Amino acid sequence: MLSQDVVASATVRYLGTSAQKARLVVDLIRGKDVGEAAATLRYTKKAVAPDIGRLLDSAVANARQKGQDVDVDRLYVRTAFVNGGPSLKRIQAAPMGRAFRILKRMCHVTIGLGERRAPQPARSARAAGGADTEQAAVAGAKTQRSRRKPAQAKAGAAATRGRRRSAGRKKS
Repeated sequence: MLSQDVVASATVRYLGTSAQKARLVVDLIRGKDVGEAAATLRYTKKAVAPDIGRLLDSAVANARQKGQDVDVDRLYVRTAFVNGGPSLKRIQAAPMGRAFRILKRMCHVTIGLGERRAPQPARSARAAGGADTEQAAVAGAKTQRSRRKPAQAKAGAAATRGRRRSAGRKKS
């Protein structure tokens, strides 16, 4: 399920929380830089956040171990997903001799890290030949929108209100 673009990955299996609760936290860090994701997890008030934080640290350590030339500052969370695991089935006593079933759910969390490309130097204006400014002018003209004048809007609203009032019952 992990693509070839992933630099390193880490998986925690049989995490003692439901997949639904773990997905709430994993969705917060997907696509973020590693440092920003670690800070997000540190200040997230969810019980599963420290476990996912340790998993992120493990993925970074795997990236360092796997490739010595990996720049940790350019790593980001490329893929992060949560799969459901097995459920422990337990019984809780209920009134009148009955029993309720309790499912203690578990999940498996996987984080894959990717490396962002190094920032390339910007092209100079002379090399671009002024084509960028021309394209920007065309794009600006397309985004301009016409607006109704406030006087027209008020007049239209008043005319509508007048018709609604006159549509009532006739007095005899």
